[in-house]
Amino acid sequence: MHSEERTDLAQAETNADRVLGLLDLLVVDDDLVQRMLIGGAAEKAGYAVTHAATCAEGIALVRVKHFDCITLDLKLDDGDGADVMRAMAAAKYQGPMIVISGMSSQHRRASRDLAKSLGMELLQSFPKPIDLAALRISLANLRSTVAGLPIVHSWGEVCGPRFERNG
Repeated sequence: MHSEERTDLAQAETNADRVLGLLDLLVVDDDLVQRMLIGGAAEKAGYAVTHAATCAEGIALVRVKHFDCITLDLKLDDGDGADVMRAMAAAKYQGPMIVISGMSSQHRRASRDLAKSLGMELLQSFPKPIDLAALRISLANLRSTVAGLPIVHSWGEVCGPRFERNG
């Protein structure tokens, strides 16, 4: 990322912080290292992070607390990420979800279909090991969108009204 792009991304994050404060993110993953990596990237992108190590924990948290975004592993020690998705739908969760899973791309695509059938938005699907820069960009762009600010970074190019070309 060029220094100009980093400056624009940092400015958008600062503006979003002023408008929104911290957004709440739930990280559901049975791997402690993955939870810590995802949580660290999310905190840098302006999120307050809650961790769940099991399906049961994730489902219990979704039922009692509001989250602005949820990251979800599809294969957990005590169940399937699809169980968490169904609980999210039952709890009337309306926010975006990001799947981060070591399962095949076919399984991640199936999770998108399940989310759609449950009336939920699967914002992004990442393979493991997670590309932390890509995750942080997705989370920062989500914050900008929630704040009504332009998205400043979109996978290799800077975006937003001041960067759009005419013609």
